Amino acid sequence: MQVFRNFSQIITLDSAFAKDGRNLVPKDLSIISNASVVFDDKEILWVGKDIDFPAQYQVLDAKDCSGKILFPELVDCHTHLVFGGDRSNEYAMRLNGAGYEEIAKTGGGIISTMKKTSTLSRDELFNLGCERIERINSYGIGTIEIKSGYGLNLEKEKELTLIIDDLKKKFAEKVQIKNTYMAAHAVPPGFSSSKDYLDDVVIPLLKDLAPQGIIDAVDIFYEKGYFTHEDCEELFKVSKELKIPCKGHMDEFYDNKGALLGVKYNALSVDHLLNTDLDGIKALASSKTVTTLLPGTGFFLGVNQANARAFLDAGCKVAIGSDYNPGSCHWDNVLMIASMAAPKYEMNLAELWASITLNAAHALGLTSQGVIKKGFSPRFTIFATDSVDQITYNWGKNFSLS
Repeated sequence: MQVFRNFSQIITLDSAFAKDGRNLVPKDLSIISNASVVFDDKEILWVGKDIDFPAQYQVLDAKDCSGKILFPELVDCHTHLVFGGDRSNEYAMRLNGAGYEEIAKTGGGIISTMKKTSTLSRDELFNLGCERIERINSYGIGTIEIKSGYGLNLEKEKELTLIIDDLKKKFAEKVQIKNTYMAAHAVPPGFSSSKDYLDDVVIPLLKDLAPQGIIDAVDIFYEKGYFTHEDCEELFKVSKELKIPCKGHMDEFYDNKGALLGVKYNALSVDHLLNTDLDGIKALASSKTVTTLLPGTGFFLGVNQANARAFLDAGCKVAIGSDYNPGSCHWDNVLMIASMAAPKYEMNLAELWASITLNAAHALGLTSQGVIKKGFSPRFTIFATDSVDQITYNWGKNFSLS
């Protein structure tokens, strides 16, 4: 049992939790000032003002947390951090006027990273993953989702999924990792259609790996030139049969009705959504599927952002992920990304912080965390400052004690 006393603030998000992370107003941060918390390995046992600290815990040794604040653990619910090489040349091309599809046609894009990833051994990719996780964790982020998808053949995609599982085991006591299978990230050379690749590689490998119990979710890139509506239906049906939740990269370049498709299959989340129309927004608002926005991608690609306010006002459950990857968002700090996006998104403080704690956790199916409340998982992030306002205001300054 552990006792942390005298926090300047504990941001519990209790009211945000009660509202299922939707239609939030600033007071839904549910801040307790001069607060303390008691917890064991499994759950929070008590939280409240220090002046009300229970007598039964007075005899326990306590850690003094004066001048610090406590949050529900920060979560990055969308990364692609296991990859080889970089695509700095493509970024230069983009600044010089080339578009995403034009770059892909010249041999860039996901296929370029596939080729670079294929040259690295399992140990080399594992070690790169370790370095990246350590750096991300140093920002105060304690839960990280990692997608496969840069192997794009049976052998390498299997290897990537196993590497992510190895990373999950290595960091189990420090960082919670969720393993998302995304062999359906692009169609590699040698296949006449996306369906051929899906039927020959993606689905057979999924069925091979599923019995090992190491895959936490299945994802697909639904976009022109990548995978079709029919491909998504086929993959989601298989994932349902295997009892593995699904997710989707949806409506990024065009409104393909991906949000509607994700809701139909009770996806944990649908992500990107830069071009989702009103029908998709309404469907998400009335569903359990989390709306995951990726503002870093908009910044990095220099394209318009998702209409965040429309999702928020409709009552969608909005999360923010980094989309850390080598091509469209080579930026791994979701706290900084969310802080920079908040003014553009017109988010209030509760919407901002819920998007990278409570709602981001729910985007990964983690419903026992994201709130500091008795009975919930004791997954916290501690910052060395006395006010939530300071963290939000100081973009990029690292207050984390991780």
